[in-house]
Amino acid sequence: MFRFVTPEWFLALLILPVMVGAFWLAARRRTTLLARFGEAELVQRLTGSVSHSARRWKSVLLLVATGLVVVALARPQFGTRVETVRRRGQDVVVAVDLSQSMRAEDIAPNRLEAARLAILRLIRNLDGDRIGLVAFAGEAFIQSPLTADYSAAALFLDAMDPEMMPVQGTNLGEALRMSLDALDQGAREDRILVLVTDGEDHEGELDPHLQRAIESGVRIHTVGLGSAEGVPIPAAPGSQGFLRDDDGNVVTTRLDEGTLQALAEATEGRYVRVAAGVTAFSDLVDDIAAGEGEEAEAREVTQFEEQFPIFLGLATLLLLVEFLVSEGRKASHENREVGA
Repeated sequence: MFRFVTPEWFLALLILPVMVGAFWLAARRRTTLLARFGEAELVQRLTGSVSHSARRWKSVLLLVATGLVVVALARPQFGTRVETVRRRGQDVVVAVDLSQSMRAEDIAPNRLEAARLAILRLIRNLDGDRIGLVAFAGEAFIQSPLTADYSAAALFLDAMDPEMMPVQGTNLGEALRMSLDALDQGAREDRILVLVTDGEDHEGELDPHLQRAIESGVRIHTVGLGSAEGVPIPAAPGSQGFLRDDDGNVVTTRLDEGTLQALAEATEGRYVRVAAGVTAFSDLVDDIAAGEGEEAEAREVTQFEEQFPIFLGLATLLLLVEFLVSEGRKASHENREVGA
């Protein structure tokens, strides 16, 4: 099969008639100027050493070389080979805590935005993997099912906000259950859950879901955000100050690292903490994105052989010949005797 990858370059062949016209005009102008120079016999003797045939051949070589360059730019391809392309991938679900405590500003600009930026970086670095998003607070739901459409996943991530959660709180057990359900919708064995939270579990009920993850071979990486000392929680957007309890006391939030470390260790995952100046989350993102996973797809692809080097090489050869062809004509024996 023969084809051109960029046939639009053939429009450049319109330069060939322009070049022909330019050569013709140059020849006419040369003739006119010589006619003005002096008598025809004198001009004939002065220009007798110039080979008009060689000049015409040089023009032809330039035209053909230009045409060959245009054909090379159109990228001709002929001849095919069949290759087996294999894609490897893993299923990754990121569960994002959308409780009000994620508004805390002990990480700039706040915990949720810092997490969002790192997850977006993960999405952009994936290749061949599928990613899903789970939103949780007091309850959990699948925000985005497993998909290889990374642009769509990024849009779903951008829409995640504490205001979308009908029940506040932090229920890690429900987050695990919903995340495992999302992973079960895929068919790959290499599965990863990334749990992004401040770790303040107000509900419990972790053990049965953790056991399910272990039995399913799901590796859980936990990401803890915030300070262990406790910081106030800003009020909802549009309000001033901080959240307060029924007694008027400022509500504080602190990172519970113990629970998150235990979850990661039980599934041979990693626990990382996000804090000012700490890059552990970025390192985890890089490791997940670099993971090969299992073979997700294998298909045969017909590859066409690029042939433009042939045309480019011929054009170069013709230009070299054009450069070597001299317009001078060897003087005949008779002319040499006259000159003597």
